[in-house]
Amino acid sequence: MSGQPSSVRFLGESLALASGLAWAVAVVLFRVSGRTVHPVALNLGKNVLGLALLVPTLVLLGEPLAPAVPAATTGLLVLSGVLGIAVSDTLFFNALNRLGASLTAVVDCFYSPFVIVLSFAFLGERLTLIQLAGAGLVVSAVLTVSKEGKAEKLDPRELAAGIAYGVAAMFFTALGIVMVKPVLGTVSVYWATLVRMAGGTAALALLVPALKSRRAVVGPLFDRRNWKALVPAAFFGSYLSLLLWTGGMKYAPASVAAILSQLNSIFIVVIAAIFLRERLTGWKALAVALAFAGAWLAANP
Repeated sequence: MSGQPSSVRFLGESLALASGLAWAVAVVLFRVSGRTVHPVALNLGKNVLGLALLVPTLVLLGEPLAPAVPAATTGLLVLSGVLGIAVSDTLFFNALNRLGASLTAVVDCFYSPFVIVLSFAFLGERLTLIQLAGAGLVVSAVLTVSKEGKAEKLDPRELAAGIAYGVAAMFFTALGIVMVKPVLGTVSVYWATLVRMAGGTAALALLVPALKSRRAVVGPLFDRRNWKALVPAAFFGSYLSLLLWTGGMKYAPASVAAILSQLNSIFIVVIAAIFLRERLTGWKALAVALAFAGAWLAANP
């Protein structure tokens, strides 16, 4: 991204950081919703609500809903939505149900390494030693939270399954965004977000009829009592954070944006402690300090 104005570069980093905070709020709300709504239905519901917000946003901003974009670009964005939203978020909600918000935040730390590796492999991006040090601090901060894992006394099988779901979710999230990084600079951030979400929603809508217990899966979506957490979760998770995240990936190197948005893991720990009464200990406080130090280094190569 050499030659890019510093103001634009810092815009991308700011958007990536803000996306992490918005997603952290959403995760805590999704944790509440996941107690009564199946992961597939939860993913479908939050995407439908997200689309209901995105379409008017594009109209109000004067953005065309069907711009003249090459079919290959549109197809890539759709595929990105299938992998990075339909597949990834369903896996993530499975992990969240098994691990809780704080431990899921630990597994979430795999996102940055996955993006860095994929960006190195497919985009030719490089990190300076200072940025690598920042990445190490962020990851170490999240791993520090794992000190609390034993205290949770989770069933070993559930713990293993939750970690597996979470790691797989982070891989598909990273793959879904890195694969469209080259084309994000050629299209509107809002339109790209809309197409990705539409692709993810369509994939889930096609999946539901194939489920044996589809009525039991989607039924809770029609219970208004479940909307209290689901609606704000969709706003923060399927609308605000996704727009900010896509913008961060557009205006900053994918690997740097990944490190900054990785701070969502720390935000989740703090917010979960306040609203879900999950324990906030000295180890978690140390993780917060390490994470912000790492973010500062990552943003100042």
